[in-house]
Amino acid sequence: MSDIPPLVKETLVGLHQAVGEDFRRNRRVMSFTEYLALVFAEPTRQLRSSTQYIVDCFDHYGTTTVKYPWGDVSRFNLFDAPWAKGEDQLFGQEMVQKQVYKVLRSFLQDGRPNKLILLHGPNGSAKSTFIRCLGRGLEHYSALDEGALYRFSWMFPSSKSQKGGIGFGGLHPTIESTDSYAYLPDDSVDARLPDELRDHPLLLIPLEKRHKLIEQMLSGSIKSREFPVSDYLRHGSLSPKNRAIYDALLANYQGDFVQVLRHVRVERFEISHRYRTGWVTVEPQLSVDATERQVTADRSLSALPPSLQSVSLFEYGGEVVGANRGFIEFDDLLKRPLEHYKYLLTSVERAALSMTNSTLFLDLVFVGSCNDIHLAAFREIPDFQSFKGRIELIRVPFILDVRHEEALYRQRLREAAGGRHVAPHTAYVAALWAVLSRMRKPQIERFPSTLAEVIGKLSPLDKAELYSTGQVPEDLSQDRARELAAHIKELFHESDTYPIYEGRVGASPREMQTVLLGAAGSTRYEYVSPLVVLDEIVDLCKQTSLYEFLRQDVQPGGYHDHKKLADVARGRLFDKIDDEVRVAVGLVEESEYARVFDRYVSHVMHAIRKEKVRNPATGRMEDPDEQMMREVERTLEISGRADDFRQSLVGKIGAWSLDHKGQKPVISEIFGDLMRKIKDAYFEKHRKTIAKGISDLVMVLSGNEASLSADAQTRANASLESLTSKYGYTKESARDLVGALASLRYR
Repeated sequence: MSDIPPLVKETLVGLHQAVGEDFRRNRRVMSFTEYLALVFAEPTRQLRSSTQYIVDCFDHYGTTTVKYPWGDVSRFNLFDAPWAKGEDQLFGQEMVQKQVYKVLRSFLQDGRPNKLILLHGPNGSAKSTFIRCLGRGLEHYSALDEGALYRFSWMFPSSKSQKGGIGFGGLHPTIESTDSYAYLPDDSVDARLPDELRDHPLLLIPLEKRHKLIEQMLSGSIKSREFPVSDYLRHGSLSPKNRAIYDALLANYQGDFVQVLRHVRVERFEISHRYRTGWVTVEPQLSVDATERQVTADRSLSALPPSLQSVSLFEYGGEVVGANRGFIEFDDLLKRPLEHYKYLLTSVERAALSMTNSTLFLDLVFVGSCNDIHLAAFREIPDFQSFKGRIELIRVPFILDVRHEEALYRQRLREAAGGRHVAPHTAYVAALWAVLSRMRKPQIERFPSTLAEVIGKLSPLDKAELYSTGQVPEDLSQDRARELAAHIKELFHESDTYPIYEGRVGASPREMQTVLLGAAGSTRYEYVSPLVVLDEIVDLCKQTSLYEFLRQDVQPGGYHDHKKLADVARGRLFDKIDDEVRVAVGLVEESEYARVFDRYVSHVMHAIRKEKVRNPATGRMEDPDEQMMREVERTLEISGRADDFRQSLVGKIGAWSLDHKGQKPVISEIFGDLMRKIKDAYFEKHRKTIAKGISDLVMVLSGNEASLSADAQTRANASLESLTSKYGYTKESARDLVGALASLRYR
């Protein structure tokens, strides 16, 4: 055999050191005494139930703030999958995250999870993604020091290491013989009995003593004293197999508890879906969820002492057993025959599972998913009332915020496109159409009479923009616009109590995946184009026999008119391209509009307070520029008294500041509609100049720049550079999309 190459040898030595160090640092194996010292050192970490562990996992990754038109909402970073750099993250659904977290916190107050958390919604609404993010987060957390979990197994030494064999050599051992068998090598062990249920090591301590010990551990600080100890640790017992072994050892050692603990090896374990440890998925198949098997007669365990061989020991298996000390997921729960989950009624309520020969006590969170169709059918059966009190229903609707839907599709397009360029706004048009298909006509009777007429006229696009950015329709008066903006949250939730709520019906991300894959596979362009996405959507709209949402009756205002909604998405696509091209031709920077409006607002506020304004050029204090303010107001086409309009601006800033205490007012956010008017007015005034710039740009993109003057070529090339560097176009995608824009709007 040839010598080991130096590089291989060096690699093996490095791995040997790294793995060994990791094993020791993570305390993979320890004696019960060492584990008890660990519990005293960090009681709130080691006394956690499965529920507290999941809550801590939520908290460990922290939160970020997500802005909605009706206010800021906290989002748990857990669902951004930071351990996988965002792969398979959950987009949106902050309300679902909040509700699940709230339910888990209520379980802590109750002492145990006494309900099954059932996520329900339409197919493709991210129920499975939610659970997968949670499970993968627990897997990652359990590998960290903060998330260490421990179980134990029983060690029986051989005669080589213990006179008399496997720990029963004498009835009166000396103090020196009380060392643990936890670290014995395999050749010194006759038998090791693991625990399939992963009982908490503290369950080895008798119940009454355990109560006092826990109180002692938690007496140190206010935080510790407020720690909610679960019923599992307060009143729980060892599994039947562990209890039988414990009793047999205690009898043989004539009640010497320390000698019993010599046989205990505490082991760290990690949550793993692949190995069905602490996270198990139950598919809707026809099978039971737990099993037991007598193992005493197993030849591999013939080395057990006679006192244990005479005891009936059972080995437990199945999904519930594998998930203990974590959570179990019932995928599409209501697809299973009713008889196959009736046992959940008692298991969830009592945190125990009745087997043929024993009862297993569980530390387990039950989570399930189902679609709304199966839930509606389930509500009609007589047994529903029995389940109702043991199920916590949490709705998971389709996303109604275009921003979040776009982020989802952008990720999927990157995966589907491979190395091909994805043109700007490709994900946006798909997301916008999908969200528009989910919009529901408002019920105007739920709103104040002064607002009912405005809400009744909202189109699907109006609602989508309200939900995403808070942008109100341009034709509303200031009073109505302000009133509508104040009721966006009520509008968003107005159908929550209806069976067909907004977000239940429409194009699902699964159906849109077909659209995105079709666009990514198209060879019409060298890149993935939003124009192809729109064509794929039009083709999908023809398949009414396949998709139920396409068979909805068209409602006034354009609701459920999916072909026309594709035209709406097309129009918004070219609006976005138009905005970018206008800036790219270089007539004015986007920041210029903000600067003009900021100056206007500043002068208005000083004028109302009757204060002077510092001139930035001269440094002198001067009166507010009345001429500038009137010019801006003429551009905004303000009707009525200028003073009333100016007072309303200041009032709006004050209202915003009350909702965002401590923050500096963001003028572009507060007055987005007014800034848009200034922008549109400017472009209307310079329309011919803009059209000429776009025409020159098209000439350069199509290879006909020779007919342009040197100055025109320079400006057009600068515009192309802006489109590519600032907005992410390539020359090919700019050629096609800007050319289409020019044909539609600038002939």
